[in-house]
Amino acid sequence: MTPVRFGILGCAAIAGRRMLPAMRQVAEAVPVAVASRDLARAEEFAGRFGIEAVEGYERLLARDDIDAVYIPLPTALHAEWIGRALAAGKHVLAEKPLATTAAQAAALSAQARRAGLHLAENFMFLHHPQHALVSELLADGVIGEPRSFTAEFRVPPFAPDDIRYRPGLGGGALLDLGVYPLRAAQLHLGDALRVVGSVLRHDAEHDVDTGGAALLATPEGVTAQLSFGMADAYRSRYEVVGSRGRIRLDRAFTPPEDRPAVVLIEHGDGTTTERTVAPAVQFALSVRSFAEAVRQGGAVPDPAIVRQARLLDDIRDRARAGTGADLRLPEGTY
Repeated sequence: MTPVRFGILGCAAIAGRRMLPAMRQVAEAVPVAVASRDLARAEEFAGRFGIEAVEGYERLLARDDIDAVYIPLPTALHAEWIGRALAAGKHVLAEKPLATTAAQAAALSAQARRAGLHLAENFMFLHHPQHALVSELLADGVIGEPRSFTAEFRVPPFAPDDIRYRPGLGGGALLDLGVYPLRAAQLHLGDALRVVGSVLRHDAEHDVDTGGAALLATPEGVTAQLSFGMADAYRSRYEVVGSRGRIRLDRAFTPPEDRPAVVLIEHGDGTTTERTVAPAVQFALSVRSFAEAVRQGGAVPDPAIVRQARLLDDIRDRARAGTGADLRLPEGTY
């Protein structure tokens, strides 16, 4: 089968640093062109990867030699350009979150389904084999019945002019970082999770949330405690506590590409076991998974897209209502 021909909408850092190199590693995909509103910027970006530069997103979408587009634009622009790409008959791999609201996510999923196009949210961490190992261990009952899931993703502050401090572009810690532990909770606890309460820490100077926490639960009472922040010491971890032990990942969302991943199992008798997973490039695995779905045909949008967006809406709503808190910090504090 021929490789999926990709166009890239925008010259975002993640595209140049991660996704274009990943596409070069995958036989099932080939980057063809990159578009920017600034032709000079597109030419500089394209020259680094030996692909074609296009002035304007519309011109790239009109090309017949593009099967799919990768969209790393700011979150607030996702809905418009995903919709335009689908209307142009292109499959879409978009950075997370796919949209800023559940209504947008549902509309885009429906549009993709009607058009018979594949639509995916680029949660690259899901494709790292360490998570499949955790799922296998849970299914085998290694730690008994799951009782709780905890996860956190925290990073130090970004540069003051970073787009994640710009509310008009969909900035904030929830949409940038909170989506990771939330998606991991769905992976291991299933699709029946509901938000019980939440807190968002709000920075008045930038008018975005810089961190927060959420409590979710399944109908059976298994809890998920999630935290995230972009003004903190670095943390990227999760653990599942069961009736007879626990499983922990200490580099859950950003495992090194050049070293084995370690899954730590603490047994009920006090002993511990370490299971190692061979090094993997999760960005390349994400591209391969998307390309294979396109090449096999009959692809439909991942239902987790809409579930994830609805949970994000609920976390925001709970933080603004009586079941949560929206903490306002003084200007200049983040």
